[in-house]
Amino acid sequence: MPPKKRKPPENTRSSAIPASDGLAQLITRSQRGYRDLIDHLDLALFTLALTGEIRVANLELAKILGASFQDMIGRKLTDFLDLPTEAELRRALPSLLEKGSWTGYAPLRLKREKENRYFACWLQLAEDEQGSKSVIGWARDVTAQHESEVRFAELFESLREGIIFSTPEGRILDVNPALVRMLGFDGKEELLHRNFADLYGDRDERRKLIQLLGEKGAVHNAEIVLRRKDGKKLYCVTSGFAIRDGSGKPVRLQGIITDVTERREIERKLHREQEFGRQLIECFPDLIAVMDRQGRFTFVSERIREMLGVAPKQYMGRLIGSATHPEDREPLLQMVREIVAGRSNYSQIESRVRRADGEWRTLRTSASPMFDEEGRITGVVASVRDLTEAHAAEQQNLQKEKFAAMGQMMAGAAHELNNPLTAILGVSDLLRERAADDTTRRQIDLILQQARRAAAIIQNLLAFSRPAVQGRTALQLQDLLREVLAAQGPSLAAKNISVKFDPPAAIPPVEADRRLLSQVFSNLITNAQQSISSVRDRGAVEISLQSMNNLACVTIADDGPGVPAENKSKLFDPFFTTKRPGGGSGLGLTIALAVVKDHGGTIEVGSMPGGGASFQVRLPAAATAAKQTEPAIPAAKAPKSAAGALAGHTVLIIDDEESIREIVQEGLLAHAMKVHSVSSCEKALDYLQSNDCDVVICDFNLPGMSGGQFYERCAAGHRSSRMPQFVFMTGELVDSEPFDRLREQGASVLQKPFDVGALTTLLTGLLQLQPQQR
Repeated sequence: MPPKKRKPPENTRSSAIPASDGLAQLITRSQRGYRDLIDHLDLALFTLALTGEIRVANLELAKILGASFQDMIGRKLTDFLDLPTEAELRRALPSLLEKGSWTGYAPLRLKREKENRYFACWLQLAEDEQGSKSVIGWARDVTAQHESEVRFAELFESLREGIIFSTPEGRILDVNPALVRMLGFDGKEELLHRNFADLYGDRDERRKLIQLLGEKGAVHNAEIVLRRKDGKKLYCVTSGFAIRDGSGKPVRLQGIITDVTERREIERKLHREQEFGRQLIECFPDLIAVMDRQGRFTFVSERIREMLGVAPKQYMGRLIGSATHPEDREPLLQMVREIVAGRSNYSQIESRVRRADGEWRTLRTSASPMFDEEGRITGVVASVRDLTEAHAAEQQNLQKEKFAAMGQMMAGAAHELNNPLTAILGVSDLLRERAADDTTRRQIDLILQQARRAAAIIQNLLAFSRPAVQGRTALQLQDLLREVLAAQGPSLAAKNISVKFDPPAAIPPVEADRRLLSQVFSNLITNAQQSISSVRDRGAVEISLQSMNNLACVTIADDGPGVPAENKSKLFDPFFTTKRPGGGSGLGLTIALAVVKDHGGTIEVGSMPGGGASFQVRLPAAATAAKQTEPAIPAAKAPKSAAGALAGHTVLIIDDEESIREIVQEGLLAHAMKVHSVSSCEKALDYLQSNDCDVVICDFNLPGMSGGQFYERCAAGHRSSRMPQFVFMTGELVDSEPFDRLREQGASVLQKPFDVGALTTLLTGLLQLQPQQR
């Protein structure tokens, strides 16, 4: 059967309008214009029955549902929708009936589509004159806006940076999860109940930030410090802006907060590492430098100021080797080229480099390649060490070792020569006394002269092998030099050599051994005299004294021929001499240098402007102004005739050298002394058991019991009786600690080689007031 025709509802496009007169036509035109207006709105307008049928709709709703007016009017809205379902709409209807209206967002899914669409909706409950209720409303498709909001929400929720919306007073309106985690709260609600101003480490910092937002409207990368829930500091960077009301007053603040605590800690650690590296480089004893592939400096440490006397910036951009000695430059550049080419991973080279003041320094450069992150060689890093002082110390050590070896050899030779020379001097002295005529006496005098010359050489050898430095006292050099000049004056005058010496009054004293320093200056003055006399029959020596840098400096200059450049390096070598054979031993300057060095000083050789040479002795000034010691007063001279003083006195001679015993015995017998001799201290003890004597003459270094041990035994055995006078003979230097101790105990010391006259003079002084042993 044919379907029934539905009665068109009222207030739809299909409603019939009477047009009986002109007023009706006017109303019709007005209604049609109203409908056209509604159809052109971007809102979907509709009226729904409470059961869901569509009673009134505009063109926008038809477009949304994809249906014509004829298919749409009178059908339920749910006929076109999958969501919401009819059941869901029925569950929502009581709330609408109770409240009368509803506004909100609703997701819809049309049957002809697979994706949800989102609509902003307004619904209002309406009632006509007959009391029939319906729902009127509108809907706008906000799907695109909703998706944007969803994306924003997802971004809001997923951002690692904290996002906050707050009032200027600090009330938190909203935050994202990142900020919640950042501040250590358990959830958003807990944080929303806090005032954001309370979370600042310094509330004054927030006040300034709000003030800046009020003035400029926005801030960028402002550093702030927040407090976490657990009280720990949180270092952050924030950017934000202010939203204002109509009057321009900020009403809401929006900002992004980035936690830079970890980054700040990394930067702090990096800074510490950089500072550590910088301090390490600055404290490192070597100069550190970096060069690019072309060998130009890109970094130079501060050590260059001390090493080369220039600022680091003066070397930046300079090519390596620019201040290097020409002979050393190419090897240095070749080293850099080898490293840059990858043919060497480590190289080391020594070169001479000129300081800013013109001084040449010896530097050792150790270099390695520098690599970038891809392993490519970008340049060279080098450490540079100044070896100038080390080389000088090495040379000094070598010189000391050479001197020590020479000294040992000389000490042995001197000791072996002392006894034969003593015999020669003794026999010559005896022969001279018995000479029958003047010719024989002159010949014997020549023997004595040459023997004494040999003895002086031996003393120099001993002094070189072991320069004694005991008994140091504070000395005034001007006084010491006057004493030396007084002793050297006759010899200088005989050679027509004038001396100029006008010392200043204020020169600090030096702590030194008077005898050894006297020998130093005597050797230097003698050297000047001989240098002048080798080229002319007259000349001049000038001695100056000055104080500088806590040093006392003595300069002895002459107008002789000077020192050739090729001889300067050998001048202080043992046995080096430019004098004719027999003119010198070649040990004077060697001994002078050894003594001065042992006193902590130096000797420097120079040339005078008009010719000649200068020797400058530099000695450290005494630490304290010690009491000055007067020169040793010479002992009173013995009487010219020793025969009366020595006659009848008994003497015991102890020496393992038979020739020494014979010479001494014969010489003393000639002076009417009673003499007995033995070859060892043990035999001497046996002799003294039953015999007395006035004098014991004993060699100090004897096999078996030494002279010192023998003296102690004798002293212990003579505590209740008179101790004989002891005279020790020795080939060693007598100015040393063992002999000083013996002299303090009353013994005397006689230096070998000696002649009989020196011995009898010494004995005369010891025995002239002493009664003879009976």
